[in-house]
Amino acid sequence: MTKKLTILGSTGSIGVSTLEIVAAHRDRFQVVALTAGNNLDLLCRQVALFQPRIVSVLTDDLAQKLERMLEGPKPEIHYGVEGMIAAATAAETEMVVAAIVGAAGLVPTVAAIRAGKDIALANKETLVTAGRLVVELVKQHGVELYPVDSEHSAVFQSLEGQSRKDVKRIILTASGGPFLNRPLEELAHVSVADALNHPNWSMGQKITIDSATMMNKGLEVIEARWLFDVPAEQIAVNIHPQSIIHSMVEYADGCVMAQLGVPDMKAPIAYALTYPERVATGVKPLDLTALSGLTFHQPDYRRFPALQLAYRALAAGESMPAVMNAANEVAVEAFLKGKIGFTEISSYIEKTMDAHEPRAFTTIEDVLSVDLWARAKGREVMGLS
Repeated sequence: MTKKLTILGSTGSIGVSTLEIVAAHRDRFQVVALTAGNNLDLLCRQVALFQPRIVSVLTDDLAQKLERMLEGPKPEIHYGVEGMIAAATAAETEMVVAAIVGAAGLVPTVAAIRAGKDIALANKETLVTAGRLVVELVKQHGVELYPVDSEHSAVFQSLEGQSRKDVKRIILTASGGPFLNRPLEELAHVSVADALNHPNWSMGQKITIDSATMMNKGLEVIEARWLFDVPAEQIAVNIHPQSIIHSMVEYADGCVMAQLGVPDMKAPIAYALTYPERVATGVKPLDLTALSGLTFHQPDYRRFPALQLAYRALAAGESMPAVMNAANEVAVEAFLKGKIGFTEISSYIEKTMDAHEPRAFTTIEDVLSVDLWARAKGREVMGLS
């Protein structure tokens, strides 16, 4: 029996890897809908190969261009937020792979949950910005939420068969990115190309910059708090440059469960798609005898202030992580465009957070309102408004 999928963000790195798994297991999966940004050439190839019923892009102009580019039988073509919602809530879809980068993934993911779809969650910002509300919706609509991030997949696997009351700590591992050993005084002057040169993982630009600042790990701390219902004080981060142990769970008896593997996102994606079964992914097996060693150490907050900001946001209240995330998205975009320096990313996030009085959210609309405020404030403190 095939599982019918919608993939939000099909032309990004997670979307592409997901479709590689689908292509390798045609008997198990059928693609109902794809959404993408502006990479129409890749999207056209995906449409030809997987023949989705629904496709959505960013704008009306792109939708019209896609219509002209497609040959043969054409899917329904939508655009914008409404298009993403149409794809996420397609009647026959059983699981939505939420792989849109950033807070833009929140609305279609929530729409999918309300429509009763299981979620393979790669969009960590959904839980960062609206964690409590999303968890409540998941319970209300009786759907499953499967983690796709390698770290959260590792925790998910390490919790299997264990009692949650016995969990002492969740330990998320982090590579440390390209600047782990760069002298601190040089960080203010690193280039965009330097920051995009991740030592272990191949990811999109925004996530790669987040890895360099370690904001990515901060977002994962907040995501883990909601995914696994564990308070912040029981979520630790260890620098693990080899990226072989993807995360761990420490139990009350002193035992630690860990999930190991080569750094390849196809493995956690496949596990989310096929849980509780496992399928061949083409991922290179881990050869422990070839490893020179596995090392771990505590993160240095002077080098990675963004991680400390994430813990602060989680402690402050549920609107503060949404503010932090929005400010980060604005600052990373500014850095990629050469408008601010690398170390200014964290300082501008902190200034935006300082201007916010945290409060509880009642609705998803509250989240969107705070997100808009934080983006405007972030641009203001950077002098870009």
